[in-house]
Amino acid sequence: MSKSLFQPIQLGALTLKNRIAMAPMTRSRTSQPGDVPNEMMATYYRQRASSGLIVTEGAPISAVGRGYSMTPGIYTEEHIEGWKRVTQAVHEEEGKIFIQLWHVGRRSHSCISGEQPLAPSAIKVPDQVFGPRPEGGFGMIETEMPREMTIQEIESTIADFVQAAKNSIEAGFDGVEIHAAHGYLFDTFMRLESNQRQDQYGGSKENRLRFLVETLQAVVNEIGGDKVAVRVSPHVIEGFADEDPEIIDVMLKALERMKPMNLAYVHFSERISRYVDVPETFRHQVREVYTNPIMVAGKMTKQSAQQLLDKQHADFVAFGTPFVTNPDLAFRLAHDLPLAEFDADARLTLYGGGAEGYIDYPAYQA
Repeated sequence: MSKSLFQPIQLGALTLKNRIAMAPMTRSRTSQPGDVPNEMMATYYRQRASSGLIVTEGAPISAVGRGYSMTPGIYTEEHIEGWKRVTQAVHEEEGKIFIQLWHVGRRSHSCISGEQPLAPSAIKVPDQVFGPRPEGGFGMIETEMPREMTIQEIESTIADFVQAAKNSIEAGFDGVEIHAAHGYLFDTFMRLESNQRQDQYGGSKENRLRFLVETLQAVVNEIGGDKVAVRVSPHVIEGFADEDPEIIDVMLKALERMKPMNLAYVHFSERISRYVDVPETFRHQVREVYTNPIMVAGKMTKQSAQQLLDKQHADFVAFGTPFVTNPDLAFRLAHDLPLAEFDADARLTLYGGGAEGYIDYPAYQA
């Protein structure tokens, strides 16, 4: 029997008041120096707490994991204290909030992270990230050639994710979502084009998913599976030159490995940047190997979201940019109220800046 978007859902011990999630979106509004979450960010997330679940913007787990300027970290005491304001604000509105844990891998530059970006192999593709311009100010800059990670760096990165998860629970989050999508670190390990290693983290499909599975297991062991989620994007080509002929097989194998971990959910990111459409056959393949909660994001409408629930392809659904201009999106969808458009002006204030285009979008007024 299908569920309505507006019915509660149980994720482990957590009850979400509806099946509408706010998808993670980089906004680059931290306090400097130190990339510390602030009161303005707490207001932003408080305004959007009528969704069943908020997934925060990506939070770098370490300095070298950073790929966009002014994104909020989760690796210093100042970060933890800053995030406490955010989680408290959301919980005061009876909302639930997961933090997205982020390592961008090769999608970075040393002027942002302080050192040469890390990747499975020393391979670069043309790509841009938000960082400091040589002439001053911030904007989109070309990424730098990455270097191949050593085994020791892989092990220390797993440890960084575990520590970031512990920091997140200390900061008051209900759970963590590990970002393994969009051409970032784990995604590049899983794909042939970017992973040309000859060790236990390269070559076979099992080897290419090993880093992600080991990281998930380590974080699950630390904070519990019901507080851990993962975001993947097998049908998105962002950060790569071409489609990967083996990524679907790799993803299905990874899901088989994830199932016994009893994760809070797996988050499929779709229809963003460069992508291919998701065939119905893939949805069925996923359900055959993975019976735990699934969230899907990607240019959703109320109708397309409900259709995914009706077909049992997803258990709940995430909306991204509609939440930028509609802080009360869940209320508007429930009452069929008009949505404020995400237009060219909204796009201009997506990254960086202050309150304008961030916390000044009003709730619906008749």
